Amino acid sequence: MTLLTSFDTPITAVLVGASGGIGRALLEALLADERVARVHALSRSAPADAEALQAQQGDRLTLESIDLTDESSMAAAAEQLKDTAPQLVLVATGLLHTDGHPPEKSWRALNADYFHQQMQINALAPALLAKHLIPLLPRNQRAVFAALSARVGSIGDNHLGGWYSYRASKAALNMLLRCTAIEAKRRWPQLVVAGLHPGTVDTPLSQPFQARVPEGKLFTPAFAAESLLQVVDGLSPEQSGQVFAWDGQRITP
Repeated sequence: MTLLTSFDTPITAVLVGASGGIGRALLEALLADERVARVHALSRSAPADAEALQAQQGDRLTLESIDLTDESSMAAAAEQLKDTAPQLVLVATGLLHTDGHPPEKSWRALNADYFHQQMQINALAPALLAKHLIPLLPRNQRAVFAALSARVGSIGDNHLGGWYSYRASKAALNMLLRCTAIEAKRRWPQLVVAGLHPGTVDTPLSQPFQARVPEGKLFTPAFAAESLLQVVDGLSPEQSGQVFAWDGQRITP
């Protein structure tokens, strides 16, 4: 199976958030792609089956730890990757709710610590990863840096309100990706920087809110991962700085 037909081979991919629900599915999809020669998987904690994965994949898979609240950890990870020349970087991380802090239904529920956590993980961390990882990408061939965003980060599409911190963090991420795309184009003309909306995926992140999901709109992680890789494969440099849903549709700012 191959989902990444637009990249030069052999493909080296970096996946941040490989132990999460969507991240793990992306890891499996990348490893199943015959054109992907190497995957560097970074996550806060190692997958439960890390030893079995490593034994199965050998040198094709590298598992490393990373702390998205510590820029020095991101810089150290980039240093380890400096000789790998990846063509694809996927940031599959995100925070929606924590113990005792569901998404806010009203401004009365705003909490400074929760807001800062959302901004740290959902907006600042991907931007810092771009800072440290984009310089590793090839300048004269196709490359993609993509991070998971969300439709609720669209200001124009917000007709319901609520979810203050999560919406704000994803809107901030979308702006950071846009700024990054504009700056990076000067030195990486074939680079695509994009946000990706996976839809509502059956993971612990969405579990408390699945009862309100319309029939047929709750996706498996495997479906979301394959859909997102197909979207990534079809993006052109002219589309850099935009956000796209799992079905390839552009999401308005």
